Amino acid sequence: MNGLRSILFLLLQTLLTLPYGLLGLLTFSFPRLTRYRLIRTWSTVVMALTGWVLGIRYRVEGLENLPLRADGIPAEPVVILSKHQSAWETIAFQQIFPPLSFVLKRELLRIPFFGWGLAAFSPVAINRGAGREALKQLVEQGQARLAAGFWVVVFPEGTRIAPGERGNYQVGGAWLACKAGVPVVPVAHNAGECWKKNALVKQAGEITVRIGAPIATIGRKPAEINAEVEAWIEAQMATLSPPR
Repeated sequence: MNGLRSILFLLLQTLLTLPYGLLGLLTFSFPRLTRYRLIRTWSTVVMALTGWVLGIRYRVEGLENLPLRADGIPAEPVVILSKHQSAWETIAFQQIFPPLSFVLKRELLRIPFFGWGLAAFSPVAINRGAGREALKQLVEQGQARLAAGFWVVVFPEGTRIAPGERGNYQVGGAWLACKAGVPVVPVAHNAGECWKKNALVKQAGEITVRIGAPIATIGRKPAEINAEVEAWIEAQMATLSPPR
């Protein structure tokens, strides 16, 4: 049953992505936030399909930690440093958080239709193989997105990590936050328990997203911030996705 559901979901997601890729091209001259809000409806539909077709639901803990005004408008820009286990969080975060700019490898923008729609989200697209130049791209583009009203999402481990495993936390996201003088919000989740890396078949279940309290960065070193984020995320992962 999970296999049939997963195939149906993939077909529906593909059919939905095609027109949104074209919409991304047609709206490229629109203001960034306007374009984001239009293309974001893609994730709204995909998340609905995730629940209806795949039986994957989620709950969020710690929403009160987000620096938002009473009307839900961001009180200040932040850098989100999150665990990365699957493609699920790149979709769901668009529904959970204010407008986001994801840090990703620029090669993804070259994929027909998918990449066109992805570009409409104003991501921070970097050349990961460029060494220190990649860090410079991250800081320059990241600061521009923060100034434009986006929260920037960085997956510090750099790639998707299987449940129960731990990657190497890179300092780039903390470096950006320190340079921009904005807080860091750590996020842990167990999406990989239902939506495994590169797996066609998804498993029905409930995903937990856990949001930590903002961490101030002014006057602190990026390595210190990065270590604090890693300690918090991995402490949460011990209960969300226990070591195998």
